[in-house]
Amino acid sequence: MINIFRAFNPLNVVWLIIVLFLSRVGYLFHVPDKLQFIFVEPFARLLVPVAYEYAFSPVLNVLLAAVLVFAQALLLNYLINFYNLLGKPTFLPALMYVTLSGLFTPFLMLSAPLICNFLVIWMLFKLFSLYKGEDAKSTVYDLGMIVALGSLIYFPFIYLFLVIWIALVLFKPFDWREWVACILGYGTIFFFLAVFYYLNDRLAGFYTIWRPLGTKFPDHININSYNYLLLVPVLGILLLCFFKLRQNFFKSYVQIRKSFQLLFFIFLIAGFSFYVNAAFHLNHFLLCIVPAAVFFAYYFLYATGKWFYESLFLLLLISIICFQFNNF
Repeated sequence: MINIFRAFNPLNVVWLIIVLFLSRVGYLFHVPDKLQFIFVEPFARLLVPVAYEYAFSPVLNVLLAAVLVFAQALLLNYLINFYNLLGKPTFLPALMYVTLSGLFTPFLMLSAPLICNFLVIWMLFKLFSLYKGEDAKSTVYDLGMIVALGSLIYFPFIYLFLVIWIALVLFKPFDWREWVACILGYGTIFFFLAVFYYLNDRLAGFYTIWRPLGTKFPDHININSYNYLLLVPVLGILLLCFFKLRQNFFKSYVQIRKSFQLLFFIFLIAGFSFYVNAAFHLNHFLLCIVPAAVFFAYYFLYATGKWFYESLFLLLLISIICFQFNNF
């Protein structure tokens, strides 16, 4: 399977659809009678004045989520090949994204974090362009607006604002106007939201939007112990990836090294921003699979020992399928 996707072959799209189906078919046997879909935060609910939470049947909900994952996988694959982050054209980023997006059952349904992954990929297109761009003010202004838009959909997305400043540190010499431009971009979206609040006589409660930022970081999270078993192959592959990256780190171009550093920061920030939500939901970690898919693709592209890396991927895929067929 890995060798098939190592090559950049348009026919791999067919194999990608097969993997997408295999990594979701088990959930359809245990799909609940109702699946709620919320794609805007409560403070932005006025912007969508229709009842949409149960607009889709459970099966249609899962199928639409699969379509979105497929589109995101192709976009991510195009992004990585366009900036040549892996050193050669390949379909592995798409394969890894589809596989990781089926890791847990909450990942398989429509959700705000899934929608936000389109924004994460859009941000990466603009962030990677900073390295060779001469005037970055308009780009970071757009990035600020993207983060603000993501915050309306899923509030923990607000922490990806830090990624813009990290990218400026990594890719550009210091220019205070660029740092201010992203703040203005973010403020533009929330200025119009404030106007909307004013027109609806709710301006007095506008400041409460940012109250969750003061939430105390939890000492522990409640997660099904069986889910930890699925993380074993994931953590194993991540460790192998970082080991492989360390081996080749200084052999890569400066832009590639800085791009992987940025992806690592995105992975950390997206992962640790879960605490902002009052109720913990496992689908939050969908925000982590964009950088994780790139790390996985890097390892499997340069891994040696066909029997080992093919077996490792099959172990991950089979584990995902088995856990979906067993409703623990």
